[in-house]
Amino acid sequence: MAGFSFSCFCFINPPILFTLPSESPLFLLGSGKDSPATRRRARKLVVSHAHSNPKIINPKKKSRYGQTLSPYDSDEEEELDDESDDDDDDWLLNDDFAEVTEYEKKKPKSQKQTIAKKGVKKEAVKSWETDEDDLDNASDKKKKVEKDSWRLDGRGKVSTRKHVAKLYPRLSEEIDIDPKWVPLLDYLSTFGLKESHFVQMYERHMPSLQINVLSAQERLDYLLSVGVKHRDIKRMLLRQPQILQYTVENNLKAHISFLMGLGIPNSKIGQIVAVTPSLFSYSVENSLRPTIRYLIEEVGINENDVGKVVQLSPQILVQRLDITWNTRYMFLSKELGAPRDSVVKMVKRHPQILHYSIDDGFLPRINFLRSIGMCNSDILKVLTSLTQVLSLSLEDNLKPKYMYLVNELKNEVHILTKYPMYLSLSLDQRIRPRHRFLVELKKVRKGPFPLSSLVPNDESFCQQWAGTSVDKYLAFRQRLLLKDFANKYEKRG
Repeated sequence: MAGFSFSCFCFINPPILFTLPSESPLFLLGSGKDSPATRRRARKLVVSHAHSNPKIINPKKKSRYGQTLSPYDSDEEEELDDESDDDDDDWLLNDDFAEVTEYEKKKPKSQKQTIAKKGVKKEAVKSWETDEDDLDNASDKKKKVEKDSWRLDGRGKVSTRKHVAKLYPRLSEEIDIDPKWVPLLDYLSTFGLKESHFVQMYERHMPSLQINVLSAQERLDYLLSVGVKHRDIKRMLLRQPQILQYTVENNLKAHISFLMGLGIPNSKIGQIVAVTPSLFSYSVENSLRPTIRYLIEEVGINENDVGKVVQLSPQILVQRLDITWNTRYMFLSKELGAPRDSVVKMVKRHPQILHYSIDDGFLPRINFLRSIGMCNSDILKVLTSLTQVLSLSLEDNLKPKYMYLVNELKNEVHILTKYPMYLSLSLDQRIRPRHRFLVELKKVRKGPFPLSSLVPNDESFCQQWAGTSVDKYLAFRQRLLLKDFANKYEKRG
């Protein structure tokens, strides 16, 4: 091992250190004519990177997409992978991987027996050739089966590759499944994961399937205890299968404690973790805390408001804030003349704008507001009061509401600076039903329809504006929705 040099570590794909059984091809590869002492040294340590284990995939098998599976991970990253796995903590190296133990004890030397290499059947041993040593060895094997619980599939049977193929036929076609994985696969299936999901996990991060089932259960039980919903575990594992490797003491607890330290209520912790499971791959001290400091010192978010900002957009913890903040602040300042205080208010109310695209998100909506007659100062007022306008669909939301405002409610566009929340209300569930209901009751005066009638809840609206019961209004709204649905259906037909 003197020839290996560990000059740097990559925490995205940490090296996995394990011993190999004597029958392993990697072990036999270096045996040759080496001395026994050399072989003993060689089998002590093997360094295999988690992302490149060509032994696992059948080279002739194809994926569910019809493509030949490569034994190496693709450089292609999914959209979710913008959440980096870099971390300077050493908890990724101190993980409880499922131990790779020998399937059999070392055979006693005998000229009557031969140990075949992988892929070659062993020569049959006649019953009369079994001596007392062989009987002792058989007894040792029985004890070893009882000890190696990872070889049991949860059904009381010792897993073999043939047996695994029966349990997970589709998965076996994609991947050369190690029998040791069966207890973990059975356990993860209780969260709704299917064979196709295991393929995704394998392709995303193969070592996640090598975890000891007891370690995996401990980690997922902890996440459930802090408020993660059982139904969310499946989605979390598909996005971040590395979670199975993160130890409770050295990782999970530290990150949960960090979130609580921001003033986030316990009832919200599980939601934040479920939405952004990748935060566990970031160092608390070297990444997450500096992000919070940047929000306070550079962006200008009040320290007491940081917890609220994180609750609204947990993804903010795993972003490059120095880039996202500066580019969006400079754009709004140049495009609308927005002062810094106004942009800070936007971030505080709707921090999601820090990951909205400028070209596909900001510009089209600003240009639309200009096209309906709003000047830059009016647009700035609307965005400061209702920043989520930048997230609303142009065709399905903003344009229909503007047309209804002008054509049906008989209002001028400048009214939006006084009632920007009009753009956030549902046209089908709030705006149209209330307008039509007051028209039917003859409660509407001539002139512009009062947008203030759209603001209160249903009970207050019925008391202050309609002068009728809530049940009567809800029944009217239901009839209107059914009528509108029927009209849309006829147009499609």
